[in-house]
Amino acid sequence: MSKRYFGTDGIRGTVGAFPITPEFMLRLGQSAGRVLAQRSAGRRTTVLIGKDTRVSGYMLEAALEAGFSSVGVDVVLCGPLPTPAVAYLTRAQRLSAGVVISASHNPYEDNGIKFFSGDGRKLDDAIEQRIEDLLDQPPGCVASAELGKARRLDDATGRYIEFCKSTFPGEIDLKGLKLVVDCAHGAAYHAAPDVFHELGADVVALAVSPNGFNINDGVGAVHADQLAGQVRRHGADLGLALDGDGDRVVFADGEGRQYNGDQLLYVVVRDRMLHSKVEGVVGTLMTNFALESRLAQLGVPFERARVGDRYVLEVLERNGWLYGGEGSGHILCLDKHTTGDGIISALQVLGAVRRAGRTLAQLTEELRLFPQHLINVPIEPGYNWNSSESLKRELSEVQRELRGSGRVLIRPSGTEPVLRVMVEAEDAGAACRYAERLAASVR
Repeated sequence: MSKRYFGTDGIRGTVGAFPITPEFMLRLGQSAGRVLAQRSAGRRTTVLIGKDTRVSGYMLEAALEAGFSSVGVDVVLCGPLPTPAVAYLTRAQRLSAGVVISASHNPYEDNGIKFFSGDGRKLDDAIEQRIEDLLDQPPGCVASAELGKARRLDDATGRYIEFCKSTFPGEIDLKGLKLVVDCAHGAAYHAAPDVFHELGADVVALAVSPNGFNINDGVGAVHADQLAGQVRRHGADLGLALDGDGDRVVFADGEGRQYNGDQLLYVVVRDRMLHSKVEGVVGTLMTNFALESRLAQLGVPFERARVGDRYVLEVLERNGWLYGGEGSGHILCLDKHTTGDGIISALQVLGAVRRAGRTLAQLTEELRLFPQHLINVPIEPGYNWNSSESLKRELSEVQRELRGSGRVLIRPSGTEPVLRVMVEAEDAGAACRYAERLAASVR
């Protein structure tokens, strides 16, 4: 049975439109609470709830809390906190599960829910399916003596800051380095600047004044084209930008160069190869072919997963590997954390820069990315691109013209009603032309 609500990264949508409503969140809290209670083997079921800075977080948090409490599940509230911080604290506190209220890089009008298991990993498909199955059960409430209780977790941000710092190499620091840190007015606004400052960096903190409505608004990882200018303006060495929930990161330098997740993953892997052994690396269907090719030259196995960091994690765990990521800036270093973490990923990159004594530009010069052109084509719900004869004809023609010198990837988004059309070619102009042709056949 296919899932109705859970997508690539939890449940996401426009606030006030089903299913991002308080009524649905109450039912979701009850369903998830019942499933978690079944898995708790007689122990008291307790979940941690964190959120980003969207104004709708208050409403959805209250509804989820009521749902969990009504089925006898205790709730620990930690307020605005990055998604990976919830994963860490859930594991560190030995809780049953963690819940994040966030729509990541989407605008403030959207919101969503994602779950972590007690070990700090995203719930697998089978458990999400079980939660959906129980949504059809009638609502209910346990007896008053069995209701769940709620409490606040003291200094959740401080605990997470110390965890992040512990992942940085102990023999080095960031003294003498000036960093621009763009927090997207999001969940990392009160943690990220302190992490880098306490490790010795001179920090210029940007987008750290959330008001409930400005998350990701012209700032953060999804607007990284602004970052290089900020680095130059402040005379900084590097800039880094996080997304709204703090689980991904991109970099820029004062020369106008931007560094995406593929490049940053390469820097981390090369650093690890000098200090330990790298068994293999996992990317996604969107990962630039240049990374796969360069790793092959270095003798490092590479495998592609479906798009989404949860699927990268699945392949990593299946293979027993530690490092993977996405071009969007999700980077997994399983020797440091159980999930993608923008702050921790940035620390691994900065650690590599410090240990090598070279610039980020120098560390990435061996990786020459193929130009990629991505177009998000709006589609109607239920649209089946595989049945489009016009798209099939255009796809066949484009692949014939590429003659093996590039690749095409077409896939529906797991979080938005769009069809993602991506073309990768040695020539940027060709990639753009082919992508436009394919997109036009869909429109």
